[in-house]
Amino acid sequence: MDHHHHQQHHHNQYDGGENDYMPQEDDWDRDMLLDPAWEKQQRKTFTAWCNSHLRKAGTQIDNIEEDFRDGLKLMLLLEVISGERLAKPERGKMRVHKISNVNKALDFIASKGVKLVSIGAEEIVDGNAKMTLGMIWTIILRFAIQDISVEETSAKEGLLLWCQRKTAPYKNVNIQNFHISWKDGLGFCALIHRHRPELIDYGKLRKDDPMTNLNTAFDVAEKYLDIPKMLDAEDIVGTARPDEKAIMTYVSSFYHAFSGAQKAETAANRICKVLAVNQENEQLMEDYEKLASDLLEWIRRTIPWLENRVPENTMQAMQQKLEDFRDYRRLHKPPKVQEKCQLEINFNTLQTKLRLSNRPAFMPSEGKMVSDISNAWGGLEGAEKGYEEWLLNEIRRLERLDHLAEKFRQKAAIHEAWTDGKEEMLQDKDFETATLSEIKALLKKHEAFESDLAAHQDRVEQIAAIAQELNELEYYDSPSVNARCQRICDQWDLLGVLTQKRSEALQRTEKLLETIDQLYLEFAKRAAPFNNWMEGAMEDLQDTFIVHTIEEIQGLSTAHEQFKATLPEADKERQAILGIHNEIAKIVQTYHVNMAGTNPYTTINPQEINAKWDKVRQLVPQRDQALVEEHARQQNNERLRRQFANQANVIGPWIQTKMEEIGRISIEMHGTLEDQLTHLRQYEKSIVNYKPKIDQLEGDHQLIQEALIFDNKHTNYTMEHIRVGWEQLLTTIARTINEIENQILTRDAKGISQDQMNEFRASFNHFDRKRTGMMDAEDFRACLISMGYNMGEAEFSRIMSIVDPNRLGLVTFQAFIDFMSRETADTDTADQVMASFKVLAGDKNYILADELRRELPPDQAEYCIARMTPYSGPDTVPGALDYMSFSTALYGESDL
Repeated sequence: MDHHHHQQHHHNQYDGGENDYMPQEDDWDRDMLLDPAWEKQQRKTFTAWCNSHLRKAGTQIDNIEEDFRDGLKLMLLLEVISGERLAKPERGKMRVHKISNVNKALDFIASKGVKLVSIGAEEIVDGNAKMTLGMIWTIILRFAIQDISVEETSAKEGLLLWCQRKTAPYKNVNIQNFHISWKDGLGFCALIHRHRPELIDYGKLRKDDPMTNLNTAFDVAEKYLDIPKMLDAEDIVGTARPDEKAIMTYVSSFYHAFSGAQKAETAANRICKVLAVNQENEQLMEDYEKLASDLLEWIRRTIPWLENRVPENTMQAMQQKLEDFRDYRRLHKPPKVQEKCQLEINFNTLQTKLRLSNRPAFMPSEGKMVSDISNAWGGLEGAEKGYEEWLLNEIRRLERLDHLAEKFRQKAAIHEAWTDGKEEMLQDKDFETATLSEIKALLKKHEAFESDLAAHQDRVEQIAAIAQELNELEYYDSPSVNARCQRICDQWDLLGVLTQKRSEALQRTEKLLETIDQLYLEFAKRAAPFNNWMEGAMEDLQDTFIVHTIEEIQGLSTAHEQFKATLPEADKERQAILGIHNEIAKIVQTYHVNMAGTNPYTTINPQEINAKWDKVRQLVPQRDQALVEEHARQQNNERLRRQFANQANVIGPWIQTKMEEIGRISIEMHGTLEDQLTHLRQYEKSIVNYKPKIDQLEGDHQLIQEALIFDNKHTNYTMEHIRVGWEQLLTTIARTINEIENQILTRDAKGISQDQMNEFRASFNHFDRKRTGMMDAEDFRACLISMGYNMGEAEFSRIMSIVDPNRLGLVTFQAFIDFMSRETADTDTADQVMASFKVLAGDKNYILADELRRELPPDQAEYCIARMTPYSGPDTVPGALDYMSFSTALYGESDL
């Protein structure tokens, strides 16, 4: 801990400047007045501290400045603390005796290297409290604090470092000094808990409850640690900064209490160490005895097993014995070798330890000496050596027998595997169902088998010889060997007999099948072309035909007649082919050849030939019938074509003519609009009257479609042409009539004369350059310019938006007249209406609902009331309606 801390304050009383522990040049002179709170704390602490030592001499003090005045208890205190004798005290009661005794005490303190500055015996004898406390502090500092040494530091610094080390694990304790660091009491509690955790439940303490913490620490210290209570909790909590000397004195008592406990611990450790050595040695002796017993027991159990020499019958059983022996050598014995070695090591280690710790040598119990174990082990190894030799000899003997038996088994097994299924094969009747080529293959195969059979003769003789040898060597399993040998020989004889029989059967079958094969070939050569001819005929007879003319159908009929003429010749060939087949059937029946296969040269069989022939016979009249029906159908189709063509060739041109005439009427404008309308309505009537002719043509067209006729060379008109033309005609007449009616409406509404109308038409027709009955935008612009309009792009766009509201880029004649008449008419209708309302309103600028209801029919009146906005002029009255803005709105944008 650094010194700066002290330099920050004025030196406290008794502080010795830089060297804090020894009160040199003490502060009595500088600081004669002692803070009363501190004085009270020092009195209490120093008194308790002195008593904690004096009680060892069976006495105590009650009042610190009174009880030391005669110097007697002062000398006694120093003797108890230092453990040394002081000079004999004077027993007199006079002041001079007291001064003498106090001086003896002060001299003793000085002899311990303490400079006593300004502390005189007279002041002590006179009971000067400040001097007396100063002297006691000097004693505490020298005897309780100076000798404290922690790591590199000592005295006060050492004590502080000790406190910091011991309280380091406690997060809420931070000891930096001997005054305010201790105020919350947790420092004292932490010191106790660190050394004696069972005395304090540290976790329950709270930093904000110093009274409880301090009292807990002081009470526990007094009760369990023999540290008297040197301060009151209230005094510590009640002072801003507790007295440093009092705290140091108290804390030093804790240090001495706990470092005393440490010495006891060291003594206990020494005893434990000695005991531990003894316990360890005893344990080693027990371990040795146990290990020796176990090892001897294992040897005793193992030797009889190694001495057993009863042989086994089979190699496998002997091999198992060898395997067990190997396991013993590999798995069971090594750990025991280890144990034996460990035992000797343990024995030696134990003896060494006993010798080193001055104990007598170890004597194992009867029969468990290291030498006893070595002897037992030698016996084990002896038994083991003989056992392995015997095992190997026995195995070699069995091996010879096993080798022969194995050779017998192997040869027998190979032979049996070869003969397996051979009897069945030789007795197989496969040749009865075989074809000629299969028979030839079977003969080849059988010849190969005969030479194979001869080659195996050798092995059968070897098998018999080995069986004989095993009998002579008295093999334990001879009976089963002999039985197997007998079976093999019996079977061998049987195979010879069966081979001969099969050979004869195969050759006989071969001759029969060669004859049949010749006939099969003959049948195949003639059946194939005949079958092809029938299939071709069937295909032709069933061939579907699509014809569109009479000529085509007549060609088909001629070809069919020619085919019918060839049938008798064909029937003769059919019967010849069937004759060959019957001949084969006779051979099969006579010699009982099992005809497994069919004819290898063809897939055609007699049933098929007959079935196809019947089919051809059946198809001929069906074909006759079909050709007759088709002939009739073609004649009917031709009639339908002509019928449709005759009408279509009249209707088509008629529709064309009417369209042209209507077009002319609307463009040429002969007579008034009413005359044109009359004319058009007559046209409309004549067109409507024509409808039945169209319906009749639709009927004929349906018949043609149902007959699946797709072309008609008699006319260029299709029904689709006619339908489209007819619909156009109806639309055109209706539209033309509607246009004329609208023109009449426009003319009357705008008061246009017939001459003006004709003039508009003439202009329109002139600029309708494509003759479509419409002007496009460019035509219309040219037309306006010709009439004297002079306008920019914006103005033209405005006009276009009026005449072409749907933005189609086209101007109809109707739109053109509307525009022209709007341009030429001279009435300003919105003003007229406004004037009319003003009349009804009695010349007011607004009108009332009642006035409207009185003057107009009901539904018109309600129409106006619903749509007029309230009037908001200066002269308004409740319920006044604005007829002016209503009149303007009536014309809206439609008013230029």
